[in-house]
Order: sequence, then structure tokens, then C-alpha cells
Amino acid sequence: MALNDLATLVVGNGNYLTAPVGTAMPDNLLVPTSPWQTVGHTSLEDVFGITSEGGEATTIGTLQNKSLRTKYSARTETMTVTLQQFDTAGLKLYFGANAPLLPDGSVGVPADPVPTQCAFLAIFVDGENHFAFYAPKAEIYRQDDLSIADTESLAGLPIGVKPMVYGSNVWTYAVTPLGGLAATGATAGTPGSFTPSGASVPANLAALASVTANPSSAWTAGKYVQLGDGSNAFWNGTAWATGKAA
Repeated sequence: MALNDLATLVVGNGNYLTAPVGTAMPDNLLVPTSPWQTVGHTSLEDVFGITSEGGEATTIGTLQNKSLRTKYSARTETMTVTLQQFDTAGLKLYFGANAPLLPDGSVGVPADPVPTQCAFLAIFVDGENHFAFYAPKAEIYRQDDLSIADTESLAGLPIGVKPMVYGSNVWTYAVTPLGGLAATGATAGTPGSFTPSGASVPANLAALASVTANPSSAWTAGKYVQLGDGSNAFWNGTAWATGKAA
């Protein structure tokens, strides 16, 4: 494996979002749009984790070779996040989707809780790099007991996100690699797209300097590409400019 400095990660900030089951991962991870919604404030100390159960190895052999093959049992993984927003939506993620809203406005804790089913997205930003975990279907419920340790720290609700198989997928969640292909071309559209397939979205207007426009003539009215910082850009025939073609 070659050294790739761009594939290292130091999390500067991030966000966790949910959407209806089956919602596709946003084209622009830095500017996710509806129906994706943030879960709210989360812990700065306990940012993210993945725990797993199962995956035990069993060695299978023959009389001639006692360690011929290794078979692994199914593995169940849980992403862990500490939610620090004690509103109704946050409490229902922790206590159960069927937690009732009582007449006085409080949230009842159900005797037979039901996890929240949704699509889940975790996005981490490191300067111009960004990294994500995406599950088209997941169950969210309390991961650990609630404990308020002192009067100086923000209290938290430890929640677990269990990715599940969606439809005919053979995978439960996807991870976006860092240090991927740099975009070399941009095709006009509403919005347009970058080439080659799988290329990283340029972070800002300056990052378009080495990107070739398609077509090379001035883009027609309304055409643009969306950049990593959420801004738009278009080719005016001689240079990249901010906004959409007029």
C-alpha cells in the first residue's frame, strides 16, 4: 500500500443526520439537503465509536489438513454517539420511537420500547477533506444507561445506531474513503457533475483551477456545478466564476 497523506483524518467538526429509510446518500456531503435532518448537539469528547458482536472464527479441517479453512459467524455492528440535546426528538431516539407525548408535554418512557428506524449519516470534516458513514436502514435506540456525573459538563444520552440490510443490498453500511481521485473535469448541469466517476468534489472556486470545463464554451443560462463549501460555480468561456450561468 502506497503512502497517501490525503487519506489521514483529524476530525475538526462533524454532524449526524437521519432521513426516511432508503434515502440515498447526499451528492454533496458538506451540504446535505431535505429530507436529511440533523439529530442535534452531540458530545465533543465521545465523538463516535463502533462496537461489534459476533464474528467468531471456527477452524474447519480435514483428516489431511486440520486447519483447511476458517469460517466466521455473522457480525453485528453498532455505531455509538452521545446525544446532548434533551428535546422531544432526542428523547424519542433514546427511549424509543413509540415514547408517547403526554398531555402535560412530557415524554413517557414506554414499557415495550421500539427503536427508531431510519437512514443514518455520520459526516466528519477535516479541513478540505470529509469522511462519512452511511446506512440506508438503521435502528436507533439507547446504547448505555443515562448518567449525569457532575454539574460542569453537558449531560448526554448514549445512543446506538445498528445498520441493517436494506432491500437487496449485500452490505449494511458504506464508508467513503479519503485520498480519492481528484476531479479533472466538470460537466455543465443543474447541477452538473465531476469526472472521473467517484472523483472528490472540489472544495471551493480556487480548487477548480485545474478542472477542465465541459463544454469549453460559455455555459448556457442556469448551468452550474456545486462545490464542497456549498457555493456554485460556472464556466464563462474563459474562466470559472461564482454562481450560476446567466
